[in-house]
Amino acid sequence: MRKLVIVFTLFFIQGITAQELFVVTDPASNVPAGSLGIRLGQSIFKEQFKPGYSYHLMPEVTFGINKNLMVRTSMFVSNRSNQLVTEGASFYTKYRFLSTDDLHSHFRMAAFGRYSFNNADIHQEQIEIMGHNTGFETGIVATQLIKKVAISASVSFEKALDNKPDYRFPETQSDNATNYTVSLGRLMYPKKYTNFKQTNINTMLEFVGQTLNENGKSYLDIVPSIQFIINSQARIDVAYRQELYSSMLRSAPNGFYLNLEYNFFNLLK
Repeated sequence: MRKLVIVFTLFFIQGITAQELFVVTDPASNVPAGSLGIRLGQSIFKEQFKPGYSYHLMPEVTFGINKNLMVRTSMFVSNRSNQLVTEGASFYTKYRFLSTDDLHSHFRMAAFGRYSFNNADIHQEQIEIMGHNTGFETGIVATQLIKKVAISASVSFEKALDNKPDYRFPETQSDNATNYTVSLGRLMYPKKYTNFKQTNINTMLEFVGQTLNENGKSYLDIVPSIQFIINSQARIDVAYRQELYSSMLRSAPNGFYLNLEYNFFNLLK
């Protein structure tokens, strides 16, 4: 894993081109106004305390209301009960409140919020409303593009609630947390654009962390990934998530992502 981290880090140090389409974090930029994105997110993670793997399927639909506001809805399906079961859904919105543009760079800031409900059992100290916990999250994200090198960072507050109807949140665990992310991206191919139908190949390096506010337990993960954008509309993400540090109980911290996405533009014309 160390060799993989070194290789990806060298790509970012040497690179001069990038895109703001990260795999596990969201940048401050929005999807275009009037566009509809359909994504099939999948993950398979190795279980820590029992044999086998945890598989999650997350269909998503994203819509750009205008240049500053977008909304998204997601569904959670997993094999935790040894069969594919729908466990919940999520509703997300992001508002871009700051945008500055220069000749070869731009800077964006946005506020976001998410509410999720989930009926699965609560089986870890990590709070994750994207697939595990009922609750809400709110935060801000900033993204800088300089000579097409993308750097993005976010901080958010996340609160877990009971997973109704059967699972109350344990009183012995912290039910709220501070989340923080840093993401970098680089366009590897093509070296020079000739038309919008060229396939783009991007590499990403994302750091994702959380600190439980009531007891100080925390974790930090690294997520190297490769991304293909086809005909400026279809997108394929392949990523691996590796725990770098953790002082909290996590049931399945390490594993792979595979996202498939297709975008329909200018639907409101």
